[in-house]
Amino acid sequence: MDQNHPKLLLVVVAKAPVPGEVKTRLLPHFTPEEAVDLYRCFLQDRLEEVGRLKGIDLAVAFTPAGARGTFSRITGNGFNLFAQKGDDLGQRLNNIFIDKLDQGYAAVSIIDSDTPDMPRSMVEQSFQALMSGGVDTVFGPCKDGGYYLAGMRQPHPELFEDIPWSTDAVLPVTLQRADRLGIRTMLLPAWNDLDTFEDLIDFYDRHKYRLPDAGGPGQNTFNFLSHLENIKRHHTG
Repeated sequence: MDQNHPKLLLVVVAKAPVPGEVKTRLLPHFTPEEAVDLYRCFLQDRLEEVGRLKGIDLAVAFTPAGARGTFSRITGNGFNLFAQKGDDLGQRLNNIFIDKLDQGYAAVSIIDSDTPDMPRSMVEQSFQALMSGGVDTVFGPCKDGGYYLAGMRQPHPELFEDIPWSTDAVLPVTLQRADRLGIRTMLLPAWNDLDTFEDLIDFYDRHKYRLPDAGGPGQNTFNFLSHLENIKRHHTG
């Protein structure tokens, strides 16, 4: 590996956009088909934004395993595709770090698909911190107690074992374990993932003065929400 130009990899984790399988917490405010259309906007925003990164390899880790064809059509060129491996989220994340760091990457960051307005500068910050040598792991906290980004220079399986996934204790438990094990950790600025109808209202309120063709992170998601009467009816402004 060239020490002046270390190999870096960003992995986007994503589910196949199938009705009844994605964004189910938005029901019954959304139909299953609307939830899928929204999730497609999430993916489009995410891939467009990180696709502008320079000097960083890009990949999408998809699930289920048979969805390669779907993601080939969604991602286009520039993204390596591979199926997630593991029985739960912790196993899947850990396996990505193990497999990709073993391929010679100096650092790997993994991001979700549920923070469509997150700027690519967050990804750049994660790699800057990891390559500084001052930290071992980087996490991007969400207000629900989880994280939108995890970055590492070497695998740390202990940070993914016996974690209370899908609870507000995910990141606190992870950070407590890292501290106990002497794993140096840095937190990025917090960013809100969009899981609930209330999250969407908050997103719309933050972007409500945005023009439909303004561009930038989250534009496709905002345009989609701006055409939904149940969103405009509930927003606070």
